[in-house]
Amino acid sequence: MKGPKSALTTRHAGRIENAIMVIRGQKVMLDSDLARLYDVPTFWLNEQVRRNIGRFSADFMFQLTKEETVRLRSQIAISKTGRGGRRFYPLVFTEQGVAMPSSILRSPRAVAVNIEIMRAFVRMRRMAIEHVDIVRRIDRLERKYDSRFRMVFDALRRMMTPPDPPRRRIGFGNG
Repeated sequence: MKGPKSALTTRHAGRIENAIMVIRGQKVMLDSDLARLYDVPTFWLNEQVRRNIGRFSADFMFQLTKEETVRLRSQIAISKTGRGGRRFYPLVFTEQGVAMPSSILRSPRAVAVNIEIMRAFVRMRRMAIEHVDIVRRIDRLERKYDSRFRMVFDALRRMMTPPDPPRRRIGFGNG
């Protein structure tokens, strides 16, 4: 399993992080992105989920509304109904819910993909924590030194402010 897992890691790690988006204030992944990673058709993944719906509580997965789907369609490429595309609104899986498809798909690839997805969520959480820690350190240093260094601290804060993220965001939350 070492070969496929390492190939998965190098090829898909960036794609996994880019597939994580915020909807309704939660970090989630679309059913179509998960299906692509698991190398199965989206309709088949959703069918397996519906057959095992007891494993997917509301905090693990939810279906997008018509408005959310329209908003998402305007931001990324989701095919329109009537053109050979989706007939149902997409399912999205929360951070806790992305682990469940690997338990119903039961393939070595599903296990490897699940591990990489979990690692991506951990990396994102770690980066957010590190950013907060750096801001706290700068604040402490600023209080410690007098106003002569204010422009240095202001410059550091400007450098730490990330550019607008290229990730897709929809929903009502700002988180």
